[in-house]
Amino acid sequence: MVTVTTPDQSFRILVVDDDPSTLNVLEKRLAMQGFAVTTATNGIEALERFRSADPDAVVLDVMMPELDGFAVLERIRAVSGVPVILLTALGELSDRITGLELGADDYMVKPFSPKELEARIRCLLRRLSRQGDSLNRVASQYANVVSVGDLQFDFTRRQAHRGEERIRLTGMEFNLLELLVSRNGEPVGRSELLETIWGYTPERANDRRVVDVHVSRLRAKLEDDPENPELILTARGMGYLFQRLGQPQPALAMA
Repeated sequence: MVTVTTPDQSFRILVVDDDPSTLNVLEKRLAMQGFAVTTATNGIEALERFRSADPDAVVLDVMMPELDGFAVLERIRAVSGVPVILLTALGELSDRITGLELGADDYMVKPFSPKELEARIRCLLRRLSRQGDSLNRVASQYANVVSVGDLQFDFTRRQAHRGEERIRLTGMEFNLLELLVSRNGEPVGRSELLETIWGYTPERANDRRVVDVHVSRLRAKLEDDPENPELILTARGMGYLFQRLGQPQPALAMA
């Protein structure tokens, strides 16, 4: 059994689902993994539990009474970048993309494997336990603060600023930025991003819209003109790369 803890406390997980059997299974399994679990059965209760429990991550069903998961996610994102995994029975790709565009870090389609969900949660929470996280090598490769024009990325405090203004990034958005900056000028494939940051198995590494939507969100927050990006470029047929301003572009077809 793998127990995911810090020296001081268990990670706190809020699980929200209106199906009692699903809620019961997830509560028991996550507790066995060492998580401190809080549950809610509808959207209104979810927001109340979010405020009182101050969770480190949220597992959030989409189809619920009172408020659906999308509405709950919007309200959470207005105040917090806490990792959120959506659970959805919605079959349409557009619905899953809607969740990602609203700020979900990941999603799983019902029926899903509880074991895979546990692995996804552990991957999301690595940013809260900084020791041993391979993405942190960026701090030794670069100065603690990387400046690009009026943007500053502080990889010790995990903050981004434009001038004096803080740019709100979710944990997964910052992880993505960290990895791209650490490989500055080098294309990183979507499959590698999914495996390294999201913890996807190779079998699921074809679900590339997760990466595309997060890149789109990053561009919207960092680029002067997201439709014509200068920092986070697309390497056609490969993936994405971070291109610091003032450096020559590599000889790749960019879009």
